[in-house]
Amino acid sequence: MDGKKQNEPGNPTTVERKSDRELVVTRIFNGPRHLVFEAWTKPELFKRWWAPRSFGLTMLSCEMDVRVGGTYRLEFGHSSSEQPVAFFGKYIEVTPPVRFAWTNEETGEGVTITTVTFDDRGNETLVVMHDLYPSKEALDEAISSGSTSGFGEQFQQLDEFLAEGNTAA
Repeated sequence: MDGKKQNEPGNPTTVERKSDRELVVTRIFNGPRHLVFEAWTKPELFKRWWAPRSFGLTMLSCEMDVRVGGTYRLEFGHSSSEQPVAFFGKYIEVTPPVRFAWTNEETGEGVTITTVTFDDRGNETLVVMHDLYPSKEALDEAISSGSTSGFGEQFQQLDEFLAEGNTAA
């Protein structure tokens, strides 16, 4: 997982374990920063690209109040489970269109903090997603469960979404 480029067409996604508790994902997107930021922060856009297709997930609901203190809740369904799976937390930093951060509170085993930055490169945007896990064991579990394996596909889906001009809800 150290500096591994996930295999997808176009711009590569790099997933790197930076320390016992840190995972960093980077990719350059073909789109201006304000549009890439909107794709991450507007629920009607976010739900159209976030879930990796190969995982067989359906996003059942997407609630996002992207402001400091605001909350989010994502619910997914899968054919192998009768019950939906929910991911939820709160936004702890929001600086449009440069950066935002949220908590991941669904595990009950400590809080993971995700920070995403958007570096303006004209018609491209460098996105850096930084996950800080509560412990080495929590990150080890995330990696071994496969929950960190879909970033290349997710980010490829976002690039496709942007290329299709899907920035209008």
